[in-house]
Amino acid sequence: MLSLEKMQVESALLFETPEQIYARVFRTIKPRTPLPKISVHFRRYANANSKACLKDDHLLIEISDLLQPAPAPIQEALAFILISKLFRRAPERSVLARYRRYLNRGDVRRNLQLAKQQRGRKPLRDAKGRVYDLSAIFDDLNFEYFHGLMAQPQLGWSIRPSRTTLGHYDPCHHAIVLSALLDSEKAPELVVRFVMFHEMLHLRYPTEHRGARRCVHTKEFKQAEKQFEDYLQATAALKKFIEEAG
Repeated sequence: MLSLEKMQVESALLFETPEQIYARVFRTIKPRTPLPKISVHFRRYANANSKACLKDDHLLIEISDLLQPAPAPIQEALAFILISKLFRRAPERSVLARYRRYLNRGDVRRNLQLAKQQRGRKPLRDAKGRVYDLSAIFDDLNFEYFHGLMAQPQLGWSIRPSRTTLGHYDPCHHAIVLSALLDSEKAPELVVRFVMFHEMLHLRYPTEHRGARRCVHTKEFKQAEKQFEDYLQATAALKKFIEEAG
């Protein structure tokens, strides 16, 4: 049962403009700092990204239009997150949890995924690289570990050779992308196969959303990953490759 005070606060939120929300949050976080001019704009982004910039006594807030329908308490949570980060402060956990719970809602995730499919592009290089052919590696692993039943998604090498992300699965574009860093004679085939296998498991064991939590590597995922032949050798080789790559 809602308390009278909480009901009054939530009722007040409903009648605030985005600028008023950000002004109130700004005063809460920086009570001794003069309130700048505040402009809030909703932009047509391919995701839920938003940003805040303070320049020449003007606070510019740019929010994904995908978040425009979000209720006032979520707009308030985003305001606390953006302004806290602007002043290099950690947002309160309760605020982060409120915002993440909203993003993890099934209908919101579906809208974000649809927008990313329609608005976003997936830049990648052809699956047949200079050294390794990702299609051939996928097919080999598919028959060895998935009885040949896994439909092949879009495959490709990254545009730039990332050292921090050697591979990822993008569910919005149904694509597996491996870092171009692996398309090299310096990258052992065992490492390339293991990274591909890891990303293929993301198709078999999708990310689970539990309230404000997002579980990418479930217990079942981790157990399945250990079924990779020469798992210990592969993880050791992967670690060595990353260290040598700097």
